[in-house]
Amino acid sequence: MLQAVSLSCMRGERRLFSDVNVTVQPGTLLAVVGENGSGKTSFLRIVSSLLSPEEGAIFWQGQDIRQLKEEYSAQLTYIGHLNGVKDDLSAIENLMVTAGLTGDHHSSVSVQEALESVGLKRRVHRLPTRVLSQGQKRRVALARLWLSTHPLWLLDEPFTSLDSAATGLVTERLRSHLQSGGLAVVVTHQEVALPSEVIQRLRLNG
Repeated sequence: MLQAVSLSCMRGERRLFSDVNVTVQPGTLLAVVGENGSGKTSFLRIVSSLLSPEEGAIFWQGQDIRQLKEEYSAQLTYIGHLNGVKDDLSAIENLMVTAGLTGDHHSSVSVQEALESVGLKRRVHRLPTRVLSQGQKRRVALARLWLSTHPLWLLDEPFTSLDSAATGLVTERLRSHLQSGGLAVVVTHQEVALPSEVIQRLRLNG
């Protein structure tokens, strides 16, 4: 279970949001929506522990994440609105490096299978990602979801630059994650095509 309690965030002299309270149960996707500048990405970064709130706290399984520290980080997969891929590395190398940094270890075979699952054909797996389109780079980043065994997924605009086929693949992966008892917090401008009973919405008004 994930909880935000009395959460407030400032950017410079401007308050983005205040007194946000939300509880996300296993099997649930929290869709964070709002206008540009309302603090959606800041909220996600606070949940990921990359940013400290002005007030309030995030609790994971009843414990403050500031006390859990690395133990909490080991429970989540975070994919920001930037792809976070290195242009000089291939898709396979990018995923292998990221897996190592997050404490996961995967074979090149499982990494190739993840890339295929997100719709990338083998002919592009070993090319430098600088030659890939923005949509292909986004797929490389999102292939991490096919490798992730972490219960909490934090995704910032995951459908950006994806065509309808790739959007469908990512949506089905989210469905599978929730059905296995996982949680997801997703910043999005798009409707997530999942049953209404598994979606919770948090609107930030800025």
